[in-house]
Amino acid sequence: MHGTNLVGLPPAVVGSVAYNDDPQPLAIRGVREMHSGFFQCLEGTASAAEAARLFQRYLDEWFGLDMPNVDAYGRRRFRSDYLCLLKGWAFDANSMEGAVLKGWVESRFGLAPSYHKAPLGRFGSPAWMGYLEEKLSCRYNIASLYQQLDLLYEFCQHVLARWIGRGQRHLALYRGMNPCSGASLPAGIHAGPCHVDLNNLVSFSGCREIAGEFGDYILSAQVPLTKVVFFNELFSHHMLKSEGEYLAIGGGYRVEVSYL
Repeated sequence: MHGTNLVGLPPAVVGSVAYNDDPQPLAIRGVREMHSGFFQCLEGTASAAEAARLFQRYLDEWFGLDMPNVDAYGRRRFRSDYLCLLKGWAFDANSMEGAVLKGWVESRFGLAPSYHKAPLGRFGSPAWMGYLEEKLSCRYNIASLYQQLDLLYEFCQHVLARWIGRGQRHLALYRGMNPCSGASLPAGIHAGPCHVDLNNLVSFSGCREIAGEFGDYILSAQVPLTKVVFFNELFSHHMLKSEGEYLAIGGGYRVEVSYL
């Protein structure tokens, strides 16, 4: 866990069970100010679907995502965007794309990951160095990707507050997992109320049955809306749609544990 972040509350607070019980607003510093015109236009949209179309058009223009993906000699160049990261996460949360996403959470929310292919343990360990190498890979323009993810988070929060989660502070979500899958499960875990320390970015599902496909334990959690980075209704088509997946900031969670 870092000492600072960009969301106005200390990382120790953001990652705490107490925060989840009583979530306070989070905003990534400077994002809405820099893109004030876009957020003003969002207020004029009539539906979440219209807002999503505006979001994609804005990112295409701001980051040049719709420019031809070839160099001066007509050769295709690798170009990544936030959709590439979501696609990579959908296939494997421990992929290089997963490392970039975890690195963004680390940078913006101050929560260091606890797992990437292996428990990360102390800084400087082989597992940590592997994670650092992947999150800073020259294959990705990290500055541009982090800015895209900043906008994605703020847009997600706008849609949740205005349409999907209006009037709510939490969503009831589910996570299927095994003891070795990235959470610190207490010894002798048993069905019932429990405390778990989740990775800094984790996947949940809105459907308990789907969550059961991913592990022997089903964790039922009340996830603060302010911790949701991406969710299955944000766009009409994306790689996470079939699993009804939600990406959320991790940390300490009170959960209800049940077995399959």
